[in-house]
Amino acid sequence: MDEQGAGRGPGRRPGRRPGPWSWRGRGRVLAGAAALVACLLVFHGAVPDALPGRPGSLLETFLPWLGLAVPVLAALALLRRSSVAAPAALLPAAAWLALFGGHLLPGDDRAPDLLAVQHNVSDENPDPAGTARALAGTGADLLALEELTPAAEPAYAAVLAPQYPYHAVAGTVGLWSKHPLADVRPVDIRPAGLGEDWNRGLRATARTPRGEVAVYVAHLPSVRLSPTHGFGSVRRDESAALLGAAIAAEPAQPLILLGDLNSTVDDRGLDPVTSRMDPPSRDFAFSWPASLPLARIDQVMTRSATVTRIRSLSATGSDHLPVAAHITWRAPGRGR
Repeated sequence: MDEQGAGRGPGRRPGRRPGPWSWRGRGRVLAGAAALVACLLVFHGAVPDALPGRPGSLLETFLPWLGLAVPVLAALALLRRSSVAAPAALLPAAAWLALFGGHLLPGDDRAPDLLAVQHNVSDENPDPAGTARALAGTGADLLALEELTPAAEPAYAAVLAPQYPYHAVAGTVGLWSKHPLADVRPVDIRPAGLGEDWNRGLRATARTPRGEVAVYVAHLPSVRLSPTHGFGSVRRDESAALLGAAIAAEPAQPLILLGDLNSTVDDRGLDPVTSRMDPPSRDFAFSWPASLPLARIDQVMTRSATVTRIRSLSATGSDHLPVAAHITWRAPGRGR
């Protein structure tokens, strides 16, 4: 063996670095993937929405599910025994916990000042009466319903009347209450281009034993996801802006918003609403689709009050699960 070949292992070429798919290179690839996931979690707002398909809103709609990458990356890093990939896997774990760790904390089980239930009952629900009985069984003070059809509304009214003597309906949204309702009026959240018969907003004042509260019920337009057009949320976003403006002009305190907003509170498309309200900070309470819940698009938000617990309920005849929220009045001078 000559001097140049001395000390070199068999098969190694001088000056050649490990490729990205070599045993050592795969560790760097895993570390890079972990860093990317962490960046997407922390800086999701930097993902542009101006691009076709609105990738920012799409990412934010399912943002908590990025956490599934953490155990996969950690397992692969341990398998590779990579001194680079293993510590890197902690980055997305820390980012996920910072964003969503509070949702894993147990909710407050103390008796709330008010219990509200939000449910898109589906305009194709085969058993409206059964759904109404399930909602009445919650004992909620307020029931907000969307996708009420003229054919199904009498069934809901008949079943709910004994426990909920006060109710109001505007278009396809309705509010049933154990407490008197006043100042009921529709809220115009209709995007441009839709007919005047499109009415999905309602406002009322509920006179509860703890005082009056403004209650909004809303159903924002659906979004569409397609391979060619991506995440179609233009009408939903326009309707959210109209709802946010109505809330901003509402003088009453406290205020409760119940509705199918067709996205999660992380989606920037709902910023006109979420920036003026306080979304729940605990519990995921995924509500859609009912067969395999992936996201909570059925929302309960408050102003000058706090949702101390939110949970999804058992399935009804709808493609959404109902969600129940425990609401406590905020002490004067605290919060928005």
